[in-house]
Amino acid sequence: MTGRRRTRSTFLPGLLTRHARNGVLSAGTAVACASLLAGCGVVPGTTGDVGDDTITVMTWAPQDTKATNKPGMPAFAQAYARWINAAGGINGRKLNVLTCNDHNDSVDAAKCARRAAKENAVAVVGSYSQYADSFFPSLEGAGIPYIGGYGITNAEFTSPLSYPVNGGQPALLAGLGSALADCGPVALIRPDTIAGDQLPPLLDSGLKAGGHRASTDQRAAEDATEYDGQADRALGTTTRGAADDGCVVPALGDRNGTFMDSFRRARENYPEVRTATVLGSVDQTVIDATGGASGPYEGSYITGWYPVASDPRWDGMKRVIREQAFGDNRIDPADAGVQTTWIAYTVFRQIVESLGDGEVSADTVAEALDDGLEVGTGGLTPTLRWRFQDKLAAVGFPRLVNANVTLQVVRDGRLVSARKGFVDTTKTLRDADVNY
Repeated sequence: MTGRRRTRSTFLPGLLTRHARNGVLSAGTAVACASLLAGCGVVPGTTGDVGDDTITVMTWAPQDTKATNKPGMPAFAQAYARWINAAGGINGRKLNVLTCNDHNDSVDAAKCARRAAKENAVAVVGSYSQYADSFFPSLEGAGIPYIGGYGITNAEFTSPLSYPVNGGQPALLAGLGSALADCGPVALIRPDTIAGDQLPPLLDSGLKAGGHRASTDQRAAEDATEYDGQADRALGTTTRGAADDGCVVPALGDRNGTFMDSFRRARENYPEVRTATVLGSVDQTVIDATGGASGPYEGSYITGWYPVASDPRWDGMKRVIREQAFGDNRIDPADAGVQTTWIAYTVFRQIVESLGDGEVSADTVAEALDDGLEVGTGGLTPTLRWRFQDKLAAVGFPRLVNANVTLQVVRDGRLVSARKGFVDTTKTLRDADVNY
């Protein structure tokens, strides 16, 4: 049966192992009021009477904000629960998915985490939030593992209760930098946020590996309605006195499209430049909306964590969407957030299956992972296995276990593979000049 979890503390999380983490639930986490429920929901069909044979998890992401939005992640999590429950659940246990909107706000992110603790969630699965400093204390205090976060924050690669399935922004930017080593000057346009501050040294690590000098770092408001000034500055920086075509790299999430509108108007007054970015800031929908083959992304390199959306390895995810979310336009199978959520739930399912008829709690889920459980994802990632001190611990990423990225290119308006297989960015990241 599923059991109520034993409470744990993660004081000094960067130094402690699972066996040293067992402790008491912090008073701040134990207190939760009705106001914390705002913005949260439960997958239809599993609300109300949740019995001992039901496993409760949470998926959160920002929705309906002026900056980055990821509504497809909680929507897909709900579809996955319907799909798994229609087949009898996991080991006969029903899956109960709570969802929460963090509104791209630190206070709401903390509320989501405290709600997960109050509702006895055994894990937070396949979620997105840039406010790790707000939500991790509550998760760590309650001993709740964070499985398959989007990889947008440094804390996702340092917390002992984080189990990332991809290399996050570090791997994407290091891989992109390596691909742009033959460019002229490179300009990075990124959010003027704490999360954005982490991006320049990562891109520069890839550039440096290819013998290229560092990029020009341009900060920009993540919720701006136009980027005319930033576009002019980026074009000036990358074309002035350059023998080779410069490269402009916007990494503004959902605001990439807004930047490219400004960029397309401004570029007529400058020599030719190339553009490049990371998946999550650009997908096929964005490429189509900006003109396809005649748009600014034609010829652009784009790094991603996974194979392209047309790869048959995504057929399982697409079957879930077809059977349980057909017509739900929030769920795009080409969206990196939806893809990450599928992989995260694939991992979670194997964890529960590994427990057999035993207790399924936050403790037993984390213990299974900490004890070396190896998880396959059907070739979408390498086989995953989490150890606290892993290959990249020396540069501040002890939980980063999958540094592979894919290199994609926009060709004839379509996002296709530029190189067969994965590119391992481990060595590049080891040489990165990061100070966290």
